[in-house]
Amino acid sequence: MLAVGIVAVCAVLLVLAFLVLRLSRHPERGAQRSLGAGSRAAGKAPGPLGRWLAKPFHSGSRAVGRSGSAGRRARGRMPF
Repeated sequence: MLAVGIVAVCAVLLVLAFLVLRLSRHPERGAQRSLGAGSRAAGKAPGPLGRWLAKPFHSGSRAVGRSGSAGRRARGRMPF
């Protein structure tokens, strides 16, 4: 469920970053903020369980950042 949501957010951010460069930053930061909050909450579990539960949120946050930057980079390389 979490993976499907992250893939959907990444796809929307990729398209949004490609079409409207400046308006893509606010949704990207919001998605990263919410994933960071989930990671912090899951990381409070004791021991290795906390690291294991926080890992999908951390990976998702990195994926959101990469998809936004990839859309902006692709837009910058367009000839028009």
